[in-house]
Amino acid sequence: MVTLQHFEPAAEIALGQALPKASSIEGNQHEAEAVLWTSPDGRTEIGVWECSPGRFHSTRDGFSETCYILSGRLTLTESGRSPVFINPGEMIVLPTGWQGEWWLHDTVRKIYVVTRD
Repeated sequence: MVTLQHFEPAAEIALGQALPKASSIEGNQHEAEAVLWTSPDGRTEIGVWECSPGRFHSTRDGFSETCYILSGRLTLTESGRSPVFINPGEMIVLPTGWQGEWWLHDTVRKIYVVTRD
């Protein structure tokens, strides 16, 4: 049976416990998330993620990610490319194979959609 999924405003969703960010390369970063929905086949996941300021390296191996930034400012630098400054209210797509660095200037909260290959 297919049913409607409805969630409270993403800025108000309670997240899990904030834990140290394993891929952090600068700052005492902590991250937390709440998975809101997973497709029956497990390939798609939607959730809310938040992380404190600092820098970390990231790779999208085997999945792509679409993000809508709810709060906080960040700079994304794709390997071999110029930095891109991202503000609240903006959306980004990180395709499968994307590699780069996230520099969070503030605590960032985003809605994400991950699609596994």
